[in-house]
Amino acid sequence: MLKIKELTVAYTSTPVFSDLSVAFSPGKITGIIGPNGAGKSTLIKGALGLIRRTGESFVDNQPVRRVRRKIAYVEQRAALDLTFPISVFEVVLTGTYGKLGLFKSPGQTERNDVMKALEQVNLTEFRNRQIGELSGGQLQRVFVARAIVQQADVVILDEPFVGIDMKSEEEIMHVLRDWRAAGKTIIVVHHDLNKVANYFDDLLIMNHGIVAHGPVSDVYNKVNIQQAFSADLSAVLFTETEDVS
Repeated sequence: MLKIKELTVAYTSTPVFSDLSVAFSPGKITGIIGPNGAGKSTLIKGALGLIRRTGESFVDNQPVRRVRRKIAYVEQRAALDLTFPISVFEVVLTGTYGKLGLFKSPGQTERNDVMKALEQVNLTEFRNRQIGELSGGQLQRVFVARAIVQQADVVILDEPFVGIDMKSEEEIMHVLRDWRAAGKTIIVVHHDLNKVANYFDDLLIMNHGIVAHGPVSDVYNKVNIQQAFSADLSAVLFTETEDVS
């Protein structure tokens, strides 16, 4: 389980959010939604200690800073340098480094794990490609394969479905559901509200703080979407006859 306690992040004098506390349950896929600038990615980066923050976050009651190997983080593709001369196989292999420790190099066991992960996301034939030669969907599957070999307890993906093909999206969701079945904690920052009910078990709705958090069936409704986004979007997503409690 990932717990965030009293987290505050501010890029200027105005906080993005203040004293935010939330817990993400294992064995579930939790989506995080909210309008642009609502603090979704900031929440993840703050929880992982990647940006300046106050507050703390824990995995299984241990501070995140002490158990980083238990967390796999798939960041937004826009933050990556695709000109770097590294192959698909080499990118996925980096996911094994955390388990090896200092001064140890990946061996045949780790290389076999990489091939199994590439097979799981249907990218075996691309193993020698430079990452800049891949489509958006293929690249995203590479980073999911890297998360597979990390064997982490908590997997966090920031906007994994932006700009990718439907085939890649379906294959990534298949991996996420396998992780869920294995009892992992899976957190996905997401943008497509039409797929919320099909993709997630739990949902965190944000707008500079928590609007609602809980099972999708309980919190994905007209009132919460109106509060987080707008009345117009809420009206498009939900009909007048739907439960808005």
